[in-house]
Amino acid sequence: MQEFLENNSLYVVLGIVLMIWTGIIVFFFTVDRRLKNLEIKLNTENSDKLD
Repeated sequence: MQEFLENNSLYVVLGIVLMIWTGIIVFFFTVDRRLKNLEIKLNTENSDKLD
């Protein structure tokens, strides 16, 4: 294992960076979905008050 890490350190770094970017993208998609749900809820509550 030590030899693999020494010989392929570039791939290890690229793998770690890929995992970090994947986590960031998943986080943004979940935040976007939550915001959409809150906007829909807010719009329906406001339309109910106007009627």
